[in-house]
Amino acid sequence: MFDKVLVANRGEIAVRVMRACEELDVGTVAVYSDADKNAGHVRYADEAYNVGPARAADSYLDQEAIVDAAKKAGADAIHPGYGFLAENAEFAALVEETEGVTWVGPTSDSMEQMGEKTNARKVMQAADVPIVPGTTDPAESAEEVKQFGDEHGYPVAIKAEGGGGGRGMKVVWDESEAEDQFETAKREGEAYFDNDSVYLERYLDHPRHIEVQVVADHSGNVRHLGERDCSLQRRHQKVIEEGPSPALDEAMAEEIREAARRGVAEADYRNAGTVEFLVADGEFYFLEVNTRIQVEHTVTEEITGIDIVKWQLRVAAGEEFDFSQDDVELEGHAMEFRINAENAANSFAPATGKLATYDPPGGIGVRMDDALRQGDTIGGDYDSMIAKLIVYGSDREECIARSKRALEEYTIEGVTTIIPFHRLMLTDEKFVSGEHTTDYLDEELDTTRIEEAQEKWGTETDASDDEEVVEREFTVEVNGKRFEVSLEERGELAVAAAGSANGGSNRPKQRSGGSGGSGDSSGGSDATSAAGDTVAAEMQGTILSVGVSEGDEIEAGDVLCVLEAMKMENDIVAERGGTVTEVAISEGESVNMGDVLVVID
Repeated sequence: MFDKVLVANRGEIAVRVMRACEELDVGTVAVYSDADKNAGHVRYADEAYNVGPARAADSYLDQEAIVDAAKKAGADAIHPGYGFLAENAEFAALVEETEGVTWVGPTSDSMEQMGEKTNARKVMQAADVPIVPGTTDPAESAEEVKQFGDEHGYPVAIKAEGGGGGRGMKVVWDESEAEDQFETAKREGEAYFDNDSVYLERYLDHPRHIEVQVVADHSGNVRHLGERDCSLQRRHQKVIEEGPSPALDEAMAEEIREAARRGVAEADYRNAGTVEFLVADGEFYFLEVNTRIQVEHTVTEEITGIDIVKWQLRVAAGEEFDFSQDDVELEGHAMEFRINAENAANSFAPATGKLATYDPPGGIGVRMDDALRQGDTIGGDYDSMIAKLIVYGSDREECIARSKRALEEYTIEGVTTIIPFHRLMLTDEKFVSGEHTTDYLDEELDTTRIEEAQEKWGTETDASDDEEVVEREFTVEVNGKRFEVSLEERGELAVAAAGSANGGSNRPKQRSGGSGGSGDSSGGSDATSAAGDTVAAEMQGTILSVGVSEGDEIEAGDVLCVLEAMKMENDIVAERGGTVTEVAISEGESVNMGDVLVVID
């Protein structure tokens, strides 16, 4: 087994990996950006190293900086978590080429073969696994999207080759959308996965999203760990996952599980991965392979009792499985609720703020995977996940009842979350009956019900801090390595400290977490001299493009600009027609919530 593992990620997944390491008596190393200097994964690790500015491309996606940190720390393995560089074959190869450092995951060759979605489709075809009609080579232009639509029909899905979790996926409903959606998918792929290559698929209406967890060792042993149902999605991103699937009979479930095993064996794959399928009209189709641990791996761990992250580490260290396929038993039912800093009543818009209160639930069958504690700040530099609530029951009915209780206990103040939405879903007839599809939230659910749930169960986001004593741990960096200095401030000093941005809380081995802080944001202003109605930013973010100029005549629904927040692109549209009298922002500029973007008269 390894002596020390660097986790090339942040937030709850970094802490999740570190917990597995600790149980295996393995030391841990965190990397962090300037925005995450006080984050929980940093507090949890044995040691931590700064790898760059808040922007992910300059820190968590900086391959050389991460490998350099591993060398400085003397780490003999790197675990990538999910997102960022987790499915980047180039980064895996760089780690493999680094003397004395082991990559915790499939080989770079396997990642390139299976992680690049077009190659994976070819492998699955060879393994006689049914696939959705689509391209087996990257799409180079929007014209190819139009040609594909003419041949296979609309809608067409444009998907980032290095992607996952719905990021970098755009749906084209007719050829007029091809240009914009093609460019957007490429931008999101580049921003989140450092890979702007995309491919095309026929977009299936109203399918179920089923995925199979697989693990494979270096002796050719491949095990499936059952399926998960991830059909409850908004804008192609999963919100609630569960296992086993309530939509499959045992015969189809076993057929899908074995197809996943067959495809992975064909690819000569190693370590953990997930084979995803779409199920529609009684048929199933291969979707993609995620060559990494997934957000929802916790569901499988609860119903199998198998620690997937530990097996990732053991397989990377050369160990063989000590269990057969027949030993894998699926017992009970589990659900995972993504606790995101989002306002579900406002189209799931990302939210930021300080956790004035953070009181997670407990009790039998309740698991919390998080990386933050009360007083931490949720910024806008990364994705919106605060934590994951995982609930287990002897069957789906008990799991739902227990989930209701846990969500009712979960108290977060200072940041808007989607907890009210989750509570609504557990009373929603279609979800409770297990009849929902991937389109349910976006196309069928009455949005007024979400607004009512937010009003009923939401909490205030404004909170004051009247503490007169502040305990602070300052971080000093020497040659990129962290040292902590503790200081207690009282009276006027404490008041000043509460408003200071220089403090930190970075105590190694203090078993509390924290999710990233927010980086400095400049640009944008709530002051304007132009007459008319102002369009303001509803969230902190970066302006990717500006679609109007002063003097333009616009109509309701026209896109004024595109705002990137937490790695998602958001179209800012005009609510009414008129004349643009001022454009207060420019491409590449950072804005805060409430900043004026455009004025319309």
